[in-house]
Amino acid sequence: MLTTRGAVARLSRRAASSAKKTNAFFSTAALSQRVPSQSSSSRQSSSRPQRASPVAARSYATEAKQVVGSVKTVIGAVVDVQFDTENLPPILNALEVQDFHGGRLVLEVASHLGENSVRTIAMDGTEGLVRGQKVVDTGAPILVPVGTGTLGRIMNVIGEPIDERGPIKGVKLSPIHADPPPFVEQSTTAEVLETGIKVVDLLAPYARGGKIGLFGGAGVGKTVLIQELINNVAKAHGGFSIFCGVGERTREGNDLYHEMIETGVINLEGDSKVALVFGQMNEPPGARARVALTGLTIAEYFRDEEGQDVLLFIDNIFRFTQAGSEVSALLGRIPSAVGYQPTLSTDMGGMQERITTTKKGSITSVQAVYVPADDLTDPAPATTFAHLDATTVLSRGIAELGIYPAVDPLDSKSRMLDPRIVGREHYDVATAVQKILQDYKSLQDIIAILGMDELSEEDKLTVERARKIQRFMSQPFQVAQVFTGYEGKLVSLKDTVRSFKEILSGAHDSLPESAFYMSGTIEDVKAKAEQLAKEMGN
Repeated sequence: MLTTRGAVARLSRRAASSAKKTNAFFSTAALSQRVPSQSSSSRQSSSRPQRASPVAARSYATEAKQVVGSVKTVIGAVVDVQFDTENLPPILNALEVQDFHGGRLVLEVASHLGENSVRTIAMDGTEGLVRGQKVVDTGAPILVPVGTGTLGRIMNVIGEPIDERGPIKGVKLSPIHADPPPFVEQSTTAEVLETGIKVVDLLAPYARGGKIGLFGGAGVGKTVLIQELINNVAKAHGGFSIFCGVGERTREGNDLYHEMIETGVINLEGDSKVALVFGQMNEPPGARARVALTGLTIAEYFRDEEGQDVLLFIDNIFRFTQAGSEVSALLGRIPSAVGYQPTLSTDMGGMQERITTTKKGSITSVQAVYVPADDLTDPAPATTFAHLDATTVLSRGIAELGIYPAVDPLDSKSRMLDPRIVGREHYDVATAVQKILQDYKSLQDIIAILGMDELSEEDKLTVERARKIQRFMSQPFQVAQVFTGYEGKLVSLKDTVRSFKEILSGAHDSLPESAFYMSGTIEDVKAKAEQLAKEMGN
């Protein structure tokens, strides 16, 4: 027994020694293969130095030596690629098809299949792609241009310009997949981002670095509101804006671009305030699932490298989820509730958590939200709501009254409307405005049936002030100046709170209702009232 135990002990020691040598050998070999040389690290130098993305944190086997494979299977947007080596490209790496007649075709690695093959999702149409075509691993995820050179330009999901104005010059390249900023870099203070739009700043203020859901049907002014926000953030904060068209109509993207040129948001000859990234509804699901990340990467550069307050518009966030669902089905994953991808919360959280405020700058996101069949319990909008700090609801009823922006003051909400954040005065004025508007709404049925004469004196006063407040919530936009003829007004939060407080107190009960329409501050109302009085006198 002792002999046997001694033999076992000797064998164990030999096995342990052998395992150490083997591990040391493979660790050295792996390091020599996976760590790129200085000459081949040009791609890594383009990524942001401040925080490591998943791609920067791990090294790539393909950076040391370019790996070439060939197309094995093509099923729509799903392309399987076979390699001769076991050194496969990691998940999320970008592969490029060589000599593809349709231009540059980028494939993103989605899974490893075994037998030295990977399954990828195409970022463009695969019409004309054939088996055996050569595919090269780029050694990194999809890299897109970032920097001021992107402003005024339209790009696709892989950062190529699609506005027929030549290549984008003087830019760096950054990977579209990144980690959220570490907790130590994030700002912990809740700050309000002033938009200069009275009804938004008073009743549903935006959080600096927050996420805002924008709800509204066709023709109620979503586009004009977006353009005014882009314009005001550029003027008030010196910040830039990024617009992501995710799975929406190509015509709308084209119209938006030309409207931005007309209103001066995009200057073809000089400095522009916005960059546009489009992955419209005719694009494959891979492009629609990644285009929001492309826009977010451009926004992160302005926040992290230039310390800007950036506005990121996503139209429509539901299409991001929808595209992810299509990709998941194509990859053969088992669907979860209502047919959505099992990774719905992870996909949404991975993007939304990157939209935040750091000590250097912020990304504030305004996301148009489509609610399928008006069902708020649908997993797609329900997952989105979990991340929103505020909701801005545009109402057709208010638009029909000619009040623009047609923001519904009773349906729009914000977690920033808290006395500890905005201050007691702002909070009290906002809640008083909401109360008087709610009282007016409840009196409208009585007015419609019996008329104003049947109301008590107190109710009559409530109706008069509520109608003045309702009209005072209208505001002439600078980007709509060419259409309305009214000079655009950017109103500070201080002036907004003071003006509404004076109306509530009855200080301006003597002024005519029409003077409150399309005015900036209460001083503008007084000036308009004097002008109306002169015209009446004449």
